[in-house]
Amino acid sequence: MNGTGARRRGRPPRTESSDTRDRILTAAREEFSERGYEKTSVRGIAKAAGVDPALVHHYFGTKEQVFAAAIEVAFAPALDAPEALADGPPAEVGERFTRFILGIWENPATRAPVLAIVRSAVTNETAAAVFRRLVASQLLRRVAAQLDLPDAELRAELAAAQLVGMAMLRYVIKVEPLASADVEQIVARVAPVVQGHLTGP
Repeated sequence: MNGTGARRRGRPPRTESSDTRDRILTAAREEFSERGYEKTSVRGIAKAAGVDPALVHHYFGTKEQVFAAAIEVAFAPALDAPEALADGPPAEVGERFTRFILGIWENPATRAPVLAIVRSAVTNETAAAVFRRLVASQLLRRVAAQLDLPDAELRAELAAAQLVGMAMLRYVIKVEPLASADVEQIVARVAPVVQGHLTGP
């Protein structure tokens, strides 16, 4: 009488919680990547994860909150950027930042989830707002904190704009010859510009 069917009505056991959350987040990233923000639904995420929609709401809340959680996990590798910038001489910070961002995009394991975020963010304002909040609070402000300059936040944003624009053309739109250019050639051309944004006059 106290089988699993009866137990499912309540909260899942703690041993199942982490696995269920991970399954939902993986399904959410895939759904957002394939369908975009607008066409993705909590019901669709639940179906892909093999859970009841109520569990998605239980762990994450609304679709916007699911998206926020999914992109935070997917964007996690980029959040190490401030540490990468701090690890070396100031004169090479532009190159370190450029290599760091390129490294995320060049690695298929990290590129796919970031690509899903970008595609959703450029097609839906709600998704874009969630992405902006994450980038501003978790990345750009922390990068700016590494710069001992009065306009540090603007500098960090300009450097990020340079790198995001490059990434969009190379990995999303795939404009040639940039899409096929050697990574070292890109670093050689882009890093000095990023350095200028971060530390120039």
